[in-house]
Amino acid sequence: MASTCPKCRGIIEDDSVCCAEVKNTWKCKSCGKLSKGFVVPYGRCFLCGGENERIEGYKGAGLDQVAIVNEAVQYELDMYQFYRLAMQRTSSEDLRAILEELYHMEEDHLAELEEKYHVHLDPQLRELPHRAEEILSQWIFRGIDFADEEKHVPAIYAQAIDMERRTRDHFKNRAEALEAGAQKEIYRELAAEEEEHISMLETERDQFLQR
Repeated sequence: MASTCPKCRGIIEDDSVCCAEVKNTWKCKSCGKLSKGFVVPYGRCFLCGGENERIEGYKGAGLDQVAIVNEAVQYELDMYQFYRLAMQRTSSEDLRAILEELYHMEEDHLAELEEKYHVHLDPQLRELPHRAEEILSQWIFRGIDFADEEKHVPAIYAQAIDMERRTRDHFKNRAEALEAGAQKEIYRELAAEEEEHISMLETERDQFLQR
């Protein structure tokens, strides 16, 4: 019986295979970054240029790794809320556009964690009650005056980069403290993801300040 391709909507015959839902997993031998897809260009890591190796039968985190994935989700969720709340408060249209982009990227990162490690977030964690938003904003934006456009823009970048660096260093330190094994590798994967976030933020900050 023929079916329809979920991507191109074309007809798939009984003996055909649609690659739209086929995803392979690669891991960088150098930095540990995890990538997913049907193919990877040149077989190289987009973060450090290291050689990728395909992981056969990758099924996400095991029971002994759930606590580590929980840490990762917590950090990503924190950054997601940081960008979302900052976007609502800034008076700079340019910064708001960048924060919105970063907010959506964190949204994608959370979705990637859910897909890679087969975890599922409560949708209520993404949208907070108004009172909770106010309390959280008073804490995370302490010392930042959003009414002062000249000063709050670099302050938001500085705080975001600092948060990402702390997350990266946390995962790197955890990885270095462990013997070779699955837990060490998952910490290396998470540290590599944070390194990518930092590089992107620093580039965005430099381009913004040059304008």
